[in-house]
Amino acid sequence: MRIWQADFYRRPQADAFWQLLICDATRSFEYQASCLQSEANSSWVASQIKLAAGGQLPDKIQVFRPQSLSLIEAAGRNLGINVEPTRRTFALKQWLQEQHPLALDKPPPTPLPENLWGEKWRFATLSAADVEEAFSDRPIPILHMPEYLKPINLGLASTLPVPGVVIYGGRQSMRLARWLEQASPVSLSYIAGAPDGLILEAGLVDRFIVATFFDREVAASAQNFEQRKQQSKGLHFLLVQPDDSGMTYTGFWLLQTE
Repeated sequence: MRIWQADFYRRPQADAFWQLLICDATRSFEYQASCLQSEANSSWVASQIKLAAGGQLPDKIQVFRPQSLSLIEAAGRNLGINVEPTRRTFALKQWLQEQHPLALDKPPPTPLPENLWGEKWRFATLSAADVEEAFSDRPIPILHMPEYLKPINLGLASTLPVPGVVIYGGRQSMRLARWLEQASPVSLSYIAGAPDGLILEAGLVDRFIVATFFDREVAASAQNFEQRKQQSKGLHFLLVQPDDSGMTYTGFWLLQTE
């Protein structure tokens, strides 16, 4: 499958110009074009994609910037190309960082909807070997374990502890897992404060408050969670299950800090 990463935005240093950047995951292919703000529309983007393709259109274009998404989606529809919103456009972000600091406006985190919240939650760890072995063959309704996030593909030792968060959803377990699936979880992070908080990064720029706490023991566990993420190249997991019996799982996501 031929996958491109693309960004179309108004250049910070030149308000009158918009810039289109396209590359692949290895940056062996790069394409760049600019236009006046008056020309910045989906037709112009579609014409540039055709020029960049040289007769071989991509199967998918990945977009990380919310402001770029609608125009590139419209261009993709005109050309029959699937457009995927995702933060995982590492090559493109690296290219942008080389040109100027990359800054995205992110909204303040909002609480997780109360009608979805389960009975309790906790921090947990699994060995890198168990992350895949324990869940890949189980009949889990919602399972998100992309190849590039599997511990073996990140070069992690099989015995390395991978941190995570387990939510016991009770009767809300499936409803919560489905909501998370739509939200597209990206990463979990501990934020110290008064109270402390556990924040879910999701979608392109969405942020949700999963939990708040004052307890010192929970805060210590949260700090361990962050330290283990540093050792696991940012890899961590989110597991939703109805109870603590260990018999049934509702949803499992491999996540990675950006």
